Amino acid sequence: MKTSLNKDLEISRIVLGIWRLLDWNKNDQELLTFLKKSIETGVTTFDHADIYGNYECEAAFGKALQLEPSLRDSMQLITKCGIKLTSDKFPDRQVKYYDYSASYIISQVEQSLKNLHTDYIDVLLLHRPSPFFNPEEVASAFDQLTSSGKVLHYGVSNFLPQQLESLQAYTTAPLVTNQIEISPYCLEHFENQNIDYLISKNIKPMSWSPLAGGELLAPKTEKGIRVLNAIKKVAQEIQEPKLDKVAYQWLLKHPSQIIPIIGTGKIERIKTAVSSLDVEMTLEQWFQIYIAALGKELP
Repeated sequence: MKTSLNKDLEISRIVLGIWRLLDWNKNDQELLTFLKKSIETGVTTFDHADIYGNYECEAAFGKALQLEPSLRDSMQLITKCGIKLTSDKFPDRQVKYYDYSASYIISQVEQSLKNLHTDYIDVLLLHRPSPFFNPEEVASAFDQLTSSGKVLHYGVSNFLPQQLESLQAYTTAPLVTNQIEISPYCLEHFENQNIDYLISKNIKPMSWSPLAGGELLAPKTEKGIRVLNAIKKVAQEIQEPKLDKVAYQWLLKHPSQIIPIIGTGKIERIKTAVSSLDVEMTLEQWFQIYIAALGKELP
C-alpha cells in the first residue's frame, strides 16, 4: 500500500495527519506505541506543520520518536512552513502573515529537525500561497537545504496551478505534491481545474480534511445531508456498513491518485481507512456522490 511521488520517493497510500496530536492525550510511550501500530497497518507517512498545536505538535511527536530512534527508518515525515501565527510564543507579532524568505524557510526547517529529532525531512511543503512571494528566493532555500541533505523533496499546499507553475519555473527539483482540500463534500479543486492540472503534470495530490471536518458523517448543512444520503445509498448497494470507508474509496478511486490524510489518534480508524483500499464502487456510484455534492445534474 505504497505510492510513488517520484522515482526516489515512496509514501503510504494513506497518510496520518498530526494536526490534532495534542488532543489525543497520549503520553510519550503511548504515542510511540500508537505510531508503531500505525506503521504495522501500512500507514508509514506522517504529515506535520511547524504551526500545528501552537508550534508544539512536532516536538511532542519527536519526544515519542526519541524513545525508539530506529523507528525513523520505517517512516516518512512531511512538514510545512511559511505561516507565522500570532501566538503567545511570539508576542511581538501583530497579525498572522506568510514568510517565504530563504532565511525563514531554512530556520524553520532547522527548528523542525530539532523538534522531530531527525536529520532530514522527507518532504517539505510551503503551507499556503502568498501574495508576497519571490520564487527565486524560495528556490535558493531549497537548493541550500538539498545540498545539506536536510530536505529530500519539496511540494506545496493549497496552491493553484499558476502559483505552482511560478515556483516550479525556478526550482531545480520537481515539486512532488500539492496538499489541497478534497472530499466528497468539497469539489473546489475539481471545479477550478487544479486536479486536471496535477494529472497533466503527473503530480499526485494529497487530500486534507477528506471527511470534510466531520460534515460528511454528521452533517449540519443541507449539502452535507445530500452527500451523506448519497454515500449511504452507495454503501447499501455495495454492502459496506462503514460509511467512512465509502468516502475514502471515493477519493482513492479517482485517476489523479488522491492520497487521503486522515487525522485520528485511534488505531481502529486507521485500520478502517486502510481497509477502504479494498472497497470497490462503480463509476456511476462515484458520480452519484459527486452530483449530490454539486447539487444539480451534470450538463
